Amino acid sequence: MMMFSSRRKPVLYFKEERRSAWGRCSVYKLFGLCVLLLTSSLLWLQLGCSSDTRRRGAGLPRRPDPPPPPPPCRPESRPPDEASWGPHKLALVVPFRERFDELLVFVPFMHDFLNKKKIEHQILVVNQVDHFRFNRASLINVGYLESANDTDYLAMHDVDLLPLNEALDYGFPADGPFHVASPDLHPLYHYKTYVGGILLLTKKHYRMCNGMSNRFWGWGREDDEFYRRLRKADLQLFRPSGIGTGYGTFRHVHDPAWRKRDQKRVAAQKQEQFKVDPEGGLSNLRYHVESRQELTVGGAPCVVINTRLECDADKTPWCLLA
Repeated sequence: MMMFSSRRKPVLYFKEERRSAWGRCSVYKLFGLCVLLLTSSLLWLQLGCSSDTRRRGAGLPRRPDPPPPPPPCRPESRPPDEASWGPHKLALVVPFRERFDELLVFVPFMHDFLNKKKIEHQILVVNQVDHFRFNRASLINVGYLESANDTDYLAMHDVDLLPLNEALDYGFPADGPFHVASPDLHPLYHYKTYVGGILLLTKKHYRMCNGMSNRFWGWGREDDEFYRRLRKADLQLFRPSGIGTGYGTFRHVHDPAWRKRDQKRVAAQKQEQFKVDPEGGLSNLRYHVESRQELTVGGAPCVVINTRLECDADKTPWCLLA
């Protein structure tokens, strides 16, 4: 009854207006009255329903709110108030070019691995974007120079090598360089002077070696030359002990069937690759950082440093393939 009464209020007003001239144009007046009544009723109904909907909105079906974003699956950094993480920070330097499948696995895996060991770290992916042949040693030199000031040791770490044994030590190598991927554990390389794959050094010790030689374009031999630098700097090399997983200690994700290494030897490269580079290293590295990007891969943070290396073709013509 209330809705019927309220809808008719405008009609009573117009009945009072027509008493003086009801006889004239009664049909037209009646038609106009109907139109006005209908328009007013529709307007009232719209306003009434809108206000009623607002009043009762809490009881009407609603589209569910979007779910809140999930919490991060990994801590982005160490808790600042947790002293058990220790005073040191690792710069995990990854020389890189076009190994995206491996990188998608590597970054979240290593971030989790180091967090479990309570090692504060920064993952630096040094991406070579120039047209020269791949130069792992120079990219590691770039990673050392571009690493954050609060990092005090670095890991020279291949992107295709993942540690499977949590007993492996990635802590601060105060006594000397620590070769995590030692010859008795690496799945492929077993000779005694091998120091590739994963090697930890303090920044001080890396400076003592003048970094790595920049003469090695293409794949291989830069680690062997660096072994000689360690000896020349009188640095004691350490390796893991008590690891019972043997050659199953690491997962090597490189598949040579579809990703072949650049092993070609150009010009005098075959002879020069066995020589010691007494002056080259951090002191003569030439490069340009094209961009620096902070990314998250699988919930894990990393920094990608897009790097253009420079090459003196007179001294190392093998930086370009013939």
